[in-house]
Amino acid sequence: MPKRTRSTTWRTLATAAVAALAASLLAPAPAQAGSRESRPVYSYDDAVREAVWVDTGLDADGDGSTDRVAADIVRPREPARQGRKIPVIMDASPYYSCCGRGNESQKKTYDAADNVVQAPLFYDNYFVPRGYAFVAVDLSGTNRSDGCVDVGGRSDIQSAKAVVDWLNGRAKAYTTRTGTTRAKATWTNGRTGMIGKSWDGTIANGVAATGVKGLKTIVPIAAISSWYDYYFAQGAPLYDSGPDWLSDRVESPEARAKCAAVQQKLVDGAPRTGDWTRLWTERDYVKDAAKVKASVFLIHGMQDLNVRAKHFGQWWDALAKNGVERKIWLSQTGHVDPFDFRRATWVDTLHRWFDHELLGYDNGIDRAPMADIERHPDQWVTSRAWPPRGTDTTTLRPARGTRPGVGTLGLSRARGTETVTDDPRLAETDWAARIDTPTPDEAGFTTGPLTRDLRLSGSSEVTVTATPTTSTAHLSAVLVDLGPDTIRDYADAAEGITTLTDRSCWGASTAGDSACFKETQAKTADVDYTIVSRGWADLGNHASDRKGEPLTPGRAYTITLDLAATDHVVPRGHRLALIVAGTDKDLIDPPSTTPTLTLDLSRTSAEVPFVGGTGAFARATSGTRPATPGAGALDGVGVPKGADRVPGR
Repeated sequence: MPKRTRSTTWRTLATAAVAALAASLLAPAPAQAGSRESRPVYSYDDAVREAVWVDTGLDADGDGSTDRVAADIVRPREPARQGRKIPVIMDASPYYSCCGRGNESQKKTYDAADNVVQAPLFYDNYFVPRGYAFVAVDLSGTNRSDGCVDVGGRSDIQSAKAVVDWLNGRAKAYTTRTGTTRAKATWTNGRTGMIGKSWDGTIANGVAATGVKGLKTIVPIAAISSWYDYYFAQGAPLYDSGPDWLSDRVESPEARAKCAAVQQKLVDGAPRTGDWTRLWTERDYVKDAAKVKASVFLIHGMQDLNVRAKHFGQWWDALAKNGVERKIWLSQTGHVDPFDFRRATWVDTLHRWFDHELLGYDNGIDRAPMADIERHPDQWVTSRAWPPRGTDTTTLRPARGTRPGVGTLGLSRARGTETVTDDPRLAETDWAARIDTPTPDEAGFTTGPLTRDLRLSGSSEVTVTATPTTSTAHLSAVLVDLGPDTIRDYADAAEGITTLTDRSCWGASTAGDSACFKETQAKTADVDYTIVSRGWADLGNHASDRKGEPLTPGRAYTITLDLAATDHVVPRGHRLALIVAGTDKDLIDPPSTTPTLTLDLSRTSAEVPFVGGTGAFARATSGTRPATPGAGALDGVGVPKGADRVPGR
């Protein structure tokens, strides 16, 4: 009996092993017992490459026909032959023909039959052999799609949502742009994951906020969560142009000829006053976070000054309130894709994420730490939750020092005033560099050198009570880590990376679509201070974030500035500083006047999320005294210049 039992057991295990091997060679089938990773078992050379045009149901260009958006598809040929349906990874973008995608600005290319040859980035090269379809969608009004670009509005979002609906059998598609032959997605199970950087990731946020069925996960990289906050900060303009400029940049020639009315709506609906309008309500995805059913893997640079870090902070908080499954990566970079700052780990993590969310594999990614944070260039830490458990908001209060504009920062309420005279020639880096020097253009408040590390995690607010001398005034608030460090040089044109000549390969290649991309490495800078977080506002928006009003000179106003989310450790021996100033020169359209602002310190404070809360701050500052200022200005990283940045390059 024992021998028979062992022999039977061995044969059972062997049979199971052979079956598992055969299954892995045939397809990475969803929810397969014991499966942990999809493998490249399909031919990329033999992949099906086809295009369909999906009917959006809209007629944005007013030509009397509903708009069709082009969806270029790359999918493995074998599963359909075997009667198996596969999931979809989708990147919906306005950039496939005008500007390109990724660090090498790749564009779509086509063969003589108008089927896609090169789909930008590595997603198709890597995932198609592993049993996924990749779908690259041209937003309405771009490349080969009908319609008009409306910059995050209904047409943009419907461009991608309609494709998700088609993949799930709820929308119509055609084999040509103008023909009547229907195309059906019989090869897919409809399970879709959307991914993309910046505008592409923004579309993923917006589609998720519709609650569309079949969208199982999104991976927004450096993405916008509310378009108002891309162009304005509580009434203060962040760019010298509006969404009409961006629309004109990406629209196809055909769309540009038809879409004057849509362009005018973008002009009229986005006044340079910074007032909230119906246009911004339509493009605010945060308000609809309760509709999100998809899981979210969010990636953002904490020094992103294109799509600023406020976007991920408010989106993350809204998703958390609604119990959405979430994961987050926060880098030290500016507006950079993780493929270019943490490539090998990124590809592996994204692979595991899609396998879990779209194939149903139990690979443990849902039990891994929620957050990965870049603490120093190429040095990462994790948090089981983000913000970490035990994080609590602490009220910090500024106080006058022995010299004008050079004060202290602590827990006790102070009396007195400080004055700030607006100087639009200066920016956050100028203020931080001279924080220990009395200057008329800023008020700086610092702790003494910390006796232990102090971690900030989340979004801060700064409430300021100020009396202006003019009818208009801007305010800036900045949190600074004062002390030496080596950080990614986010102010450099490449925003924290250096592109090398060597290439690494991620997936299969064809003659027209290489899976090999230029390597990168961290570009660093040695600094004496690090900007931790910043925020801006027009004081005229004191009564409402949505509408400004003229100020009465000599009257005190109170306003709360939203600061960008971050995760930063101020090390032992460094100081934490709060700066309050006027117009940041890197903001566009400074006030026509140069006001002097009198700050009421008894009614000015900062709400800062510390891990460990008030107790952690008290312990880190216990027994400290304000440092004696050193001679000369501090040296830090400047702010990237260029109002022609667009949310997606």
